[in-house]
Amino acid sequence: MTDRLDLLPPGDRLARPDLAEQALEGLVRAAAYRATEAMSCRVAVADVWSDGGERIDQLLHGEIFDVLDRSEGRAWGRARRDGVVGWVVLDSLSAGAALPTRRVAAVDAALPLNALVVETAEGVADADLAPIGTFERDPVSVAERLLGRPHELGARSSVSTDCSGLVQQALLACGLPGPRRSDAQAELGRAVSAEAPARGDLVIWLAPGGDHDWTGHSALMIDAERIIHATGGKGVLIEPLAEVEARLTAEGFATAIFRRL
Repeated sequence: MTDRLDLLPPGDRLARPDLAEQALEGLVRAAAYRATEAMSCRVAVADVWSDGGERIDQLLHGEIFDVLDRSEGRAWGRARRDGVVGWVVLDSLSAGAALPTRRVAAVDAALPLNALVVETAEGVADADLAPIGTFERDPVSVAERLLGRPHELGARSSVSTDCSGLVQQALLACGLPGPRRSDAQAELGRAVSAEAPARGDLVIWLAPGGDHDWTGHSALMIDAERIIHATGGKGVLIEPLAEVEARLTAEGFATAIFRRL
């Protein structure tokens, strides 16, 4: 019974005491079970909120949100691309889930990087789009194009982003798995010694326990000594690895984990 559930973090299970998605019937206890309704994000970026009112994720244009409940102009469900469960303003969604044929490959288009479109999108030039299945090769090069973008907790786009959102978007642009949270990103690829990091390696500092939705701090190695990351008050920037390691461990974070994809 628990084997299937162990694959999904508790916060990403579309279930609560009164209602759960039909796929979880017999696996979790709920008063009722219901099939989800696929809807797509029709705006450039839509925020995803926790029950407590914190922004925990975002939907990009064309991404699917599997809706299980509606209340007071909001939809409760799960973002299909990265699995985060939360609330979205219903007016930012459209019924149905059309199969996209292209993704936004530019960082300064009318829609954000990695947004999905069926054929064309208003205000987006053909030159800003790439066919689905055509990816970039270097996540670091993608992240470098976002230098100077503001840091905002819960954001994950080329407009603004948090640390794990920056890493996620760089990975997605290269056709690589892009978990939303730092702790899941720390499970990607294989472990690398702290003595031999290389360009493109993920760097994760796991967070101390506490009453917060974030699970750590994520970055990408620029080279053996520098990282690119998004950090509060500074946005997306490049810093020496040693300086960030000293700062975060002093704040209670675990020492850096290095993962190679």
